[in-house]
Amino acid sequence: MLHLREYLGKNHEYAEFDRHIHQIETYFVCKIKSEHATESTNPDSHQVGIEWIAVKHLLEYRIYPKDSRKYIQEFDAGKRNRVYLGDIN
Repeated sequence: MLHLREYLGKNHEYAEFDRHIHQIETYFVCKIKSEHATESTNPDSHQVGIEWIAVKHLLEYRIYPKDSRKYIQEFDAGKRNRVYLGDIN
């Protein structure tokens, strides 16, 4: 596990809609093991695809939590941060 993030909806930009949401998300270090890594085996009803993104290009994409992009890039560069990131977005 690389990071653990909490999301308290009342504290963020979508508080009007998410004020009652409290979720915990875990982030893991992964490696692609086969050419089938872009095929979804059980997509949710709103999923439109899967895309592996080079770490150096993360800031070019809308990824939530936004702050996680920085931590992932720092990990890729060899810097180790705390595991618990708190209530970030």
